[in-house]
Amino acid sequence: MSAREFMFKLNLSEEQSRELALYIRSLPPHDLLFGLRFAYSRYAAESGGYLMPGRKSLVKRETLSLTEDQANWRLNNWKAMIKTYREKGYSYPTISRIKKQVQKIASKKYRES
Repeated sequence: MSAREFMFKLNLSEEQSRELALYIRSLPPHDLLFGLRFAYSRYAAESGGYLMPGRKSLVKRETLSLTEDQANWRLNNWKAMIKTYREKGYSYPTISRIKKQVQKIASKKYRES
């Protein structure tokens, strides 16, 4: 395959310019293209509204420090919890994942494993 030279202009700060030059010097072309494809796909998904980054961290944030009693209370008052989660902007799939984790915390299986 023949080598081709690429020239393009970007408005970058001095720090960004140094960082980009480091990547171009250090990485082979197939790795640069892999990273650009990934970045492009992620950008397209975010701007299209179908990428929901951080869903797992939302579930962990809501359930990480729950005690068994707190988990049982949340399950007994689940309708109120749904309202609270919807006010926070959580989607129904995320709320469903939270409920699964809360059920695990409240169950004996979770304590034994």
